[in-house]
Amino acid sequence: MRRHIRATSIALLGAIGSAVCLHATAAQTPEEFYKGKTIHLIVGAEVGAAYDFAGRAVGAHFGRFIPGHPRIVVENMPGAASITAMNHLYNRAARDGTVIVLPLNGVVLEPRLNALSRDGSNVKFDLSKVSWIGSPAQQPQSIVVWHETSYHSLQDLRDKPAIFGTTSPGTDSNVMPTLLNALAGTKIKVVSGYKGVNDIFHSMEQGELQGASVLLSSFLGKPDWVQQVKGRILLHFGLERIKTLPGIPTAIELMDNDEARLMLRVYASKFKTTYPLALPPDIPADRVKALQEAFDAMGRDATFIADAKKLGVEVDPLPGAAISELIHGIDATPQDVIDRLKMLIAP
Repeated sequence: MRRHIRATSIALLGAIGSAVCLHATAAQTPEEFYKGKTIHLIVGAEVGAAYDFAGRAVGAHFGRFIPGHPRIVVENMPGAASITAMNHLYNRAARDGTVIVLPLNGVVLEPRLNALSRDGSNVKFDLSKVSWIGSPAQQPQSIVVWHETSYHSLQDLRDKPAIFGTTSPGTDSNVMPTLLNALAGTKIKVVSGYKGVNDIFHSMEQGELQGASVLLSSFLGKPDWVQQVKGRILLHFGLERIKTLPGIPTAIELMDNDEARLMLRVYASKFKTTYPLALPPDIPADRVKALQEAFDAMGRDATFIADAKKLGVEVDPLPGAAISELIHGIDATPQDVIDRLKMLIAP
């Protein structure tokens, strides 16, 4: 009996001790928690990719704005177009605010479209339970044509066949022209096999291609093309017009039916959240808020903006709450619209 009482007392004291420790941890302010800590920023892409540059730009500055000024360590976890990194975040990463994942933007569509995992069996995360810190940039795909061609509008692409280039069938440089053909009646033939966007631009200069669908930043990153007007942007696939290019229409506004507009709106969500920063579920609310506020402050910082630009990231921040709202909109899209979109974008 004495042994039983002693064992019960030890177990009770242990439970009380654990509860006290948990209470002490929960009672910590974000500044107290993060002081002396290391945050692991996991990029779901290879070293040297555009997402890696974005992650390292954030990693170099984010800690300055987080209470307690934790150290930020950038790590890479490529695989399955960032599904590997997101599965790690959701199922294995510490749920205390010390692990952040920057996945490829297609992740925000994956639970509905299964464009990366086909049947969805590899997706082991629920985006509605993930906390979002924000995205440092918004980058839509754009339809760009060589200036010597006779294409000046979407209607011209309907009236006359055009040859565009892409790296491979599953990329956005193929998906967006394919969607235009299906939804707007354009006559674009997409040729795959190019090594990258620079090869595509070179082929446009040589007259082999009339145009391409490329990230707006890729086009603006060719100063000779921009300054000498060697390329024309006919439209872009963002959710709204770009402040610095107000005369360029969105594909959404050029569609003539609601279903086409809705499909493009769903797909354009990934361009709005170009570099989304995600936290696991169950992070204390005050830490989530502290990280979101720190991100917002970083997005206004001149040093961060300048350093990010050197790495090819044009800072145009999107708050975490806006990412959550976009994902809610994707989740609310009728299944029949999702099914048709899936059919159209299948390589």
